[in-house]
Amino acid sequence: MRAKHRKTQLVIVAEAAIESRLVALARSLGAQRWTITDIRAAGLDEVREGGWEADRTIELRLIADAAVADAIAERVLADYAPHYGVALHFSEVAVLRPERF
Repeated sequence: MRAKHRKTQLVIVAEAAIESRLVALARSLGAQRWTITDIRAAGLDEVREGGWEADRTIELRLIADAAVADAIAERVLADYAPHYGVALHFSEVAVLRPERF
């Protein structure tokens, strides 16, 4: 088995209206790859069922060095969380080809 390398996975759940801005931000701060999925989500004070365009929710998932993931999260919190529904979480992951992240 090849050597495993530690990276950080950042998951951002947000309103679909800011998808392109989140991708541009992630790219500008060093993210090399990401995955975006349309999801349905709920919180204590809302349910987003995605029944119409303005009600859609996305999950943006990326793996990067911890410093890159932290920088992206900080900017998302500062620039978008005050105005849009946004949730973020991190996890440590092991990858086999670190140059791809």
